[in-house]
Amino acid sequence: MYETVVVSPDWVESRRDEIRLVDVRDAWEFDGIGHVPGAVNIPFDEFRSADGDEGMLPGADVWESLLSAAGIGPDDHLVAYDDTHGVFAARFLVTAELYGHPTERLHLLDGDYSAWNRDRETTSAATDATETTYEIRDPEHSPLVEYEFVLDSLDDEAAVVVDTREAWEFEEGHLPGAVNLDWRELVDDETRGLKPADELEAILDEVGITPDRRVVLYCNTARRISHTYVVLRSLGYENIAFYEGSLTEWEERGGPIETAE
Repeated sequence: MYETVVVSPDWVESRRDEIRLVDVRDAWEFDGIGHVPGAVNIPFDEFRSADGDEGMLPGADVWESLLSAAGIGPDDHLVAYDDTHGVFAARFLVTAELYGHPTERLHLLDGDYSAWNRDRETTSAATDATETTYEIRDPEHSPLVEYEFVLDSLDDEAAVVVDTREAWEFEEGHLPGAVNLDWRELVDDETRGLKPADELEAILDEVGITPDRRVVLYCNTARRISHTYVVLRSLGYENIAFYEGSLTEWEERGGPIETAE
């Protein structure tokens, strides 16, 4: 189901007529700096919640309107990219999955726009998009979990609760017993894409994130865990719990917090 969730530029180039490229950067970047030829622009700020700073799901009507205007069909192969190592593009893909887009047709470009721009064609020309009627569906499986599920996981030896924020954020306060894995640890600074699979597995194993455990992900607003979720899926992890409310909801609900000693 998730075998090709992360795809290379060569994979994209060889399937230009079979895929839809989605650029989630701001419109001024898409138009002014340039974009991958054929890409449509759906900026991140347009598919995050308008309520508060949670960055959560935008609502079915908003999602359907955005994808329809971009000319995307409900069964299109989508390849998303950004210029921030894939974290915003991953959020787009998770949103698409939660709204029922087939998971085998959702892909993250390995590397971002800056990486692509080093030696591949880009353009500032507008992309023609014929409006469609995109309708959401119920996903076959949803990784979403609620506050109570996460609370119960804190005392479950079969689970590992993972905080994907930076170390200083983790030290200031985190869920009791959580391990810290800054999402950027999985990214190669030179290629701007993912580190090789063997390095990824070693990094994950070092903090106890293994395929035999249920992995419960959280950050502040569910953006950074989107990237980690996609990476784990690409490595074959199946038992992943995605806490959409993350620390924002956790603190609002009065959930327990511990700090680094």
